[in-house]
Amino acid sequence: MIKTVISAIAALLCTYSIATAQTRLVSKPIATLDRPWAMAVLPQGGFLVTEKAGRLVHISDAGEVHTIAGAPRVTDYGQVGLHDVALAPDFKASGDVYLTWVDGTDGGALHLGQGRLDLNAMQLVDFRVIWRANSAGGRGHPGAMIAFGPDRHLYLTSGDRQLGSPAQVLDDSRGKILRLKPDGTPATGNPFPSAPEVWTLGHRNPYGLTFDSTGKLWSHEMGPRGGDELNLIAAGENYGWPLVSEGRKYSGLNIPDHDTQPQFTAPLAEWTPIIAPAGMIYYDGAAFPEWQGSLMLGGLASEALIRVEIGETSAREIERWNMGRRIRDLATDAQGQIYVLEDGDEARLLHLSRGQ
Repeated sequence: MIKTVISAIAALLCTYSIATAQTRLVSKPIATLDRPWAMAVLPQGGFLVTEKAGRLVHISDAGEVHTIAGAPRVTDYGQVGLHDVALAPDFKASGDVYLTWVDGTDGGALHLGQGRLDLNAMQLVDFRVIWRANSAGGRGHPGAMIAFGPDRHLYLTSGDRQLGSPAQVLDDSRGKILRLKPDGTPATGNPFPSAPEVWTLGHRNPYGLTFDSTGKLWSHEMGPRGGDELNLIAAGENYGWPLVSEGRKYSGLNIPDHDTQPQFTAPLAEWTPIIAPAGMIYYDGAAFPEWQGSLMLGGLASEALIRVEIGETSAREIERWNMGRRIRDLATDAQGQIYVLEDGDEARLLHLSRGQ
C-alpha cells in the first residue's frame, strides 16, 4: 500500500531534478514496469524492454506498453530470469532480436536466443535457442549481457553463478566473456583452440558490456565484498577471479589483490565500497557534448548514475548523480538522448534531459 501511494505521488510530479556540481539533469517518466532488466532503443522509435519474470514488452514513445508474444519460458528465481535484449547490427533490414535468459528445466543454464520482431503482430517470429552454456547450475550471477562489435560478432558475458572456480576452467562457459557469430556458433580467430567460444576468462559477474568509438571493449563486474571492477577487455586475457580481487570474501576473509599476481589483468577502476554496477553505455551523442568519450554506468546499491572518463589505458569516475532508486540499465538513441531503467517493482523507464 505504501509503495502504491509513493508511486502515485511520483506519477503526479511527472518530473524530478537530480543535482550535481557540474551538470543538472531532469528525469521524465515514460512508462512503469514490473522488475525490468534491460532495454534496447528501436531505430523507428520506442523501446524493447525485458522483465525478469519473462515478459518482453514494446513501449511506444508515448509510453504505451504492449506485450510481445513469443518470448522464451524462463525460470524467475533469485538473480535469474529473462535478461538482456539486443538488436542485430542489421536490424533495420532483418528485424532480428537477441535475448538471454535462464531456464531451470535443463539445470539452470544460461541461454541465448534469436528471433525476428514483427511489431504489427506484436510477436517474435521463429524464435529459437542459438547458444546454451555448456555447464548449468549455480545460485545466481548469470552475466547475460550482449554487445555487438565492430567485427559484427556477438560478445556475451557469462557469470560464474556464485561458484568462483568455473571462472578459471577454460572449457566451462561460466565466468567468461564469449565471442560468437550471430548464429551463436564460435567466431573464428578466438584465442583458445581448446575452448573456441571463449574470448576472456576469470570473470565474476559481468553486468555491463560495451564498445567505445575506437573499437575497444569495456566490461564491468560486481565484486564480492567490495572490489567492483571496470575492465578493458582484450582477447585471451585472464582477469583473475576468484584467485585475485580488489574485494574480500563475504565472510571478511582476504582475497589477494591483483598486484600480488601480475599474471592476471587488473581492473582500470574499482569501487570499494561497492556501487553494484548494472548496465553501461559508451556515450558519444550530441545531447551532452561534455560527456562525449565517457562511459555511463547504472548503480544498484549506490542508486546512482555514474560517469567514467576513459583513456587509452585509464578510467576514473568523474561525476555521480543520486537517482533515489536502483538503476538497472541505460540506453542512448541516435540523437544522443539518454534513457534510464529503474530496478524492482513499479520501476520506471526515464528520459534524462539537461536541467536549467
